[in-house]
Amino acid sequence: MSLFFYFIIFLFGLVVGSFLNCLIYRLETGQSFLRGRSFCPDCKHKLGFWDLIPVLSFFILRGKCRYCQKKISLQYPLVELATGALFLLFFEVRPPSIDIWEVGPLLIVPFLIIIFVYDLKHYLIPDKVIYPAIALVLIYDLWKSDFLLSIFGKSDFLISALGAAAFFGVIVLISRGKWMGVGDVKLAFLMGLILGWPNVLVALFFAFSSGAIIGIGLIFARQKSLKSEVPFGPFLVVGTLVALFWGESIVNWYLSFYG
Repeated sequence: MSLFFYFIIFLFGLVVGSFLNCLIYRLETGQSFLRGRSFCPDCKHKLGFWDLIPVLSFFILRGKCRYCQKKISLQYPLVELATGALFLLFFEVRPPSIDIWEVGPLLIVPFLIIIFVYDLKHYLIPDKVIYPAIALVLIYDLWKSDFLLSIFGKSDFLISALGAAAFFGVIVLISRGKWMGVGDVKLAFLMGLILGWPNVLVALFFAFSSGAIIGIGLIFARQKSLKSEVPFGPFLVVGTLVALFWGESIVNWYLSFYG
């Protein structure tokens, strides 16, 4: 694929990231994202075209609102850049052929980004995001494969989803919600639907390993204590993306030691 194609994909990802920022803010404030123009969260002034150019507007305005001079959160350019980068990575790692279904998994990336940011900020995975994501992936999985074969086990995504959710459900019950929340159970179900078996194991291993490493690092840096709450959703999201892009390669690499 040409550099021009990658450039267009990256720009499209930036635009999607800008829309995701709008969705995240409106989820936080309980506003509808179906109507109303974008506005400054501080002074409520409606934003014009030059205020809404992904990434570029942030630097042109030097990270401040044009109208009230309040600082603009770094979340905005970071989400836009992350979305653009993930769109690029998707087409680099999984270049689509004529089969349009190969692009399907890209549709779940925006949902994962929203879950990552929202859980990181609020320690909560919103039902308004997780349920539509589950429905979308379930429809995709059932449509791509034969419905009856999928239900009766010829396709592994339902078994993976139920298994991952059950594993987290047991943790929630044992800890009485202190170690993990119900939102993590729902996210684990979504992970199983997205990844199937055994890629979901790659995602869970990466999530638990990275979570442990960062958690220990935060304790040593005295940013957290053993009793502090740390959102696990972002680690599950990163694990899902790792497995989505490189899961099969990681599994094959691991199995090569036993070949």
